[in-house]
Amino acid sequence: MIGAIILILVLFAINQPILGYFKKKYSFISIELLNKLYFFHLLFWFIYYLYASYNPSDSIRYYKYTVSYNSVFISYGTDTKFIEFIASPFINGLGFSYETANVLFSWFGYLGFIYFYIFFKENIRSNIKFYDFDLVVLLLFLPNMHFWTASLGKGSIIFLGIGLFTYAMRFPKQRALSLILGSFIVYSIRPHMFLFLGVGAVVGFFTGQERVPLYQKIFVYLAFAGTLALSYEEILAVANISVENPLESFDSFAADRAEDLAKAGSGVDMTSYPLPLKLFTFWFRPLFFDASGALALYISLENLLYLLLTWKLVDKGFIPFLKKSSSMVKMSLVIFISSSIALSFVMANLGIVIRQKSQVMYFLFFVILAFMEFKQRKSSGSIEEEAAKIITQKRLRVV
Repeated sequence: MIGAIILILVLFAINQPILGYFKKKYSFISIELLNKLYFFHLLFWFIYYLYASYNPSDSIRYYKYTVSYNSVFISYGTDTKFIEFIASPFINGLGFSYETANVLFSWFGYLGFIYFYIFFKENIRSNIKFYDFDLVVLLLFLPNMHFWTASLGKGSIIFLGIGLFTYAMRFPKQRALSLILGSFIVYSIRPHMFLFLGVGAVVGFFTGQERVPLYQKIFVYLAFAGTLALSYEEILAVANISVENPLESFDSFAADRAEDLAKAGSGVDMTSYPLPLKLFTFWFRPLFFDASGALALYISLENLLYLLLTWKLVDKGFIPFLKKSSSMVKMSLVIFISSSIALSFVMANLGIVIRQKSQVMYFLFFVILAFMEFKQRKSSGSIEEEAAKIITQKRLRVV
């Protein structure tokens, strides 16, 4: 445990030049806020450590498997093998203990929050309030998002990968390194999630309101299409889906996976649910009627917040907003909807649902933030003023 505490302090020191670099690039960065977020996130490292001491935990299994290789370098592989590939130099090379390895992966998750913070603030310029709370700050400190990204395992590092990918999509050419690294991480852990990110990026860039240069559209499309062409068999193989008959194979896989997960406890029979109810269960359950203990009761409170925020989209102005929205909004919505539909077909255990949806909920929150900003600006007349300025500028060019 002493080694873990030392690493926490070392990583805090490493954070400072990283945050300083971002502060120089983005004036909206609050180093104080992100330092507080770091220690808040590490609180959940400790909570998860206590939880894993009394409950079955994937983090213990990853650590034991990595130690069993007794090799500094493990050959690259996807899914579980990738976690061992990343962890082995630290565990078998530097002698990291279980607690210290969890701190390291928790830090990976923290970096993911930094990239999502930049994504939110870069694209949402207004200060959006929710019951007098700064909504971006509130979303950064959601406990459930931190709990599943604060340990040795897939959740922390894939969250970093998704954060890198999302951050890069604002300016993919200028942020090509972040885009490549994020895509590599997501593909290595969950190739099907990479598919959802790529589809969302392509749809967003081709349908967004802003005028994206043609070369950027071609760059994004070719990058995604090329990667997909090289890796589609690997993506399908993760779910044991046949290349020859993918739909039938997916149906079989979904049924088998749901049955297996339902046996793990906290089971809900979602297999017979209609799609809207599957999605509601995936997004907002457990709610209070599902709560079987203090932890489930607390999670129900957070899910209630999700429900209240999502209700903001039940508005007659949402469809008109969506038609005129930016590529980032459309990308986020496509990623959220497509991944939710796919994951809801194979989830039949509320514990797994809680963990898996942490990968995609920030995309929904971004759409909500963008819509709330749209309404706020519209009510203040700023949208009309900007439109008038654009028309005036075009007239001046003609003259």
